[in-house]
Amino acid sequence: MSEQPFLSRLNNRELLVADGATGTTLIARGLPSGSTSETWVMERPEDIIQLHKDFISAGADIILTSTFSASSIRLKGSQLDGKVDVVNRKAVELAKAAVAGTETMIAGSLGPVGQLLKPYGPLEVEDVRNAYAEQCHSLSGADLVVVETQFDLGEVKAAIQGIRSVTDLPLVVSLSFDRGKRTMMGISPSQAGKELEQLPVDVIGINCGRSLEENLQNLLELRQVTTKPIWFKPNAGLPHVDALGTTVYEITPEIMGAQVPLWLDAGAQIVGGCCGTSPDHLKQISKRVKAKL
Repeated sequence: MSEQPFLSRLNNRELLVADGATGTTLIARGLPSGSTSETWVMERPEDIIQLHKDFISAGADIILTSTFSASSIRLKGSQLDGKVDVVNRKAVELAKAAVAGTETMIAGSLGPVGQLLKPYGPLEVEDVRNAYAEQCHSLSGADLVVVETQFDLGEVKAAIQGIRSVTDLPLVVSLSFDRGKRTMMGISPSQAGKELEQLPVDVIGINCGRSLEENLQNLLELRQVTTKPIWFKPNAGLPHVDALGTTVYEITPEIMGAQVPLWLDAGAQIVGGCCGTSPDHLKQISKRVKAKL
């Protein structure tokens, strides 16, 4: 079997650009705050395709499907309850429509299940493993799989087991250090890197989090403990709410773009952005990456 295109490009030491923020960009385009992008996958597919196309035009080599919250556990009780297969397959279909005629790769996005494992929450390891396996199976057609915004290594391990039971696609596992230097469950970048280095994961990542400065420090720490390629999609800084109740991200596209050489020098091979990263931000990120090639 020939090597996967994504792994081939990584092994050739290519620098790759991942896309920007799905949620905050769609909210800026009218998605009601509190709704998930999956509702627009079903109700306004043309807007999802346009989002993907805008990131591709901005220079994305990889786009993520709009399926961050599309596991059975996350969808339970919502209007999409019981529609894991329909939602995920539709999201891949929309991504395929957007990348047609380009070399852009599609990453199937799987976010956290939204509840904690026992003893901290109600979930058994098997519940989590099954939820990831089911969702990943429904993301058939993607070029790679990205388990993102993770904070608990127990969930991460269950996710990897579930995903590896249904696919051998390249796998990125990305954590969010939303307490600055640690995740919500107290995991440090070095701890995450050391554990993931031993597991069937192709790329280790950092996404979301807090400030660009903290995320850069986390990237440097992670690089010290792993030989695997690193995926890096930080927030455009932390937002504030203005007088009109609008969430505003202060980091401009130019400021974010100017940081990219630091990310690459610190050892990231795939870079993009998380919350607050618009297509304009991504254009600046991509410009700096291409200047390095």
